[in-house]
Amino acid sequence: MGNALAIAAVTAVLKDLLNNGLIDHNVTGAVGSNVTVSALPPDRVFAPGVQEGNQLNLFLYQVAPNVGWRNIGLPSRDEQGGRLTNPPLALDLHYLLTAYGAEDLHAEVLLGYAMQLLHETPVLTRQSIRTALQPSPVNGAILPPALQALSASELADQVEQIKIVATALNSEEMSKL
Repeated sequence: MGNALAIAAVTAVLKDLLNNGLIDHNVTGAVGSNVTVSALPPDRVFAPGVQEGNQLNLFLYQVAPNVGWRNIGLPSRDEQGGRLTNPPLALDLHYLLTAYGAEDLHAEVLLGYAMQLLHETPVLTRQSIRTALQPSPVNGAILPPALQALSASELADQVEQIKIVATALNSEEMSKL
């Protein structure tokens, strides 16, 4: 993990990946209207009284220690036993991707495109992370404050690259969500 902003930065990069992929594949033409990509809890995707539209939503539902990196770099201590450094905080982020459609089959079309995009991008490159968090030709001053802060996440400079792996949940886990 780069720093405390890294978790939010991963979500922002995934959102950007989905947004760009939907634009590149002209998904708005396939569903006949605009598509929104959000990162909200499922109960807040659509506000009461607002007409539902075509939307993809990424929801971070679990953060777990990465077992492969858990015992790497034990903390170092000085001669008095005081801690000098901490081991890296390596995390697995678990997202729920949901699709909502304004009409029949729109949700399935959106989910299909999103799954294809994530499958075709198994690793987020350092350059794609930098581009998503510091978009050029856009003046950084006009970005929302949250996105401006995420550019300082150091996500692109961490040792391990971000990998995207699809996992299935059993019915008990799904019902808990």
